[in-house]
Formats: sequence, structure tokens, C-alpha cells
Amino acid sequence: MAKKKGSVVQPSEFELQVLGVLWEHGPGTVRQVLEWLADGKPRAYTSVLSVMQVMHKKGLLGVEKQSEGLAHVFSPMVSREHVVVPLLKGLVAKIFGSRAQVAVQQLMNAEPSRGEEIHQLRALLDQIEARRTDSTEG
Repeated sequence: MAKKKGSVVQPSEFELQVLGVLWEHGPGTVRQVLEWLADGKPRAYTSVLSVMQVMHKKGLLGVEKQSEGLAHVFSPMVSREHVVVPLLKGLVAKIFGSRAQVAVQQLMNAEPSRGEEIHQLRALLDQIEARRTDSTEG
């Protein structure tokens, strides 16, 4: 069951997986979501359908009936940022004492980073630093 923290609905672990594949692939049917799930667990179509129907009731998913056939197409009604940022902040607070730098160091040390990833992180840090400089000068 998703938990509410303020106005942010915190989806269950499986609901996060469903949202993740829909954020990655775009809108899809229950059958497509079942195929896209990459955790290797065997799941029944009806189980995935039930979870997605509950997610629709919670406002996490929108649903449209396809013009052809019986299938319904589900799409996320919440952005990845809206769901993930509060979860990450909570995790970083609990495990790393709210020190994002330590969390990022752990992630970067856990597996080798590609040169392009490092370049993108440097660019992101430059953007963050520029925004902070602009806000203190204003």
C-alpha cells in the first residue's frame, strides 16, 4: 500500500517498478508492463492488472481504452521527480545523515563510471554552483 507523506504518495516497491517501466518506455498495456518488468520474478497477468488498477485509483496511473481491442493503456500521472526526490531525500537522511556527497561517493565507487557519465556529473555540478553563485549575488 502506498503511504502518504504530506501530499506525496509513496508507492510500494512493486508500484515503483511499474512506474519505472512506464517512465522508461512510455504508456503501455498490462501485458507490455509485464514484459518490461526486469526483476525476473514470474507474475500472473491478473496480479499486475490488480496492482495497476489500484495505482489508477490512487492517482498514480491514468488509463485509456484502446480504440481497437479490449486492452487499456496506462500512463504515469506523476513525474519521476515527484516520486523519487522525497524517497531519495529520506534514504540519504536515514543512511548518510543527509549528506548527499557521501551517498554520491558510494554510488560512484560501487561500479566503474563511464567517461561520459563523469563529464555529465561535472557539468551538473557546474550548473548547481552557478545557480548558487547567482542566488547569493542577487
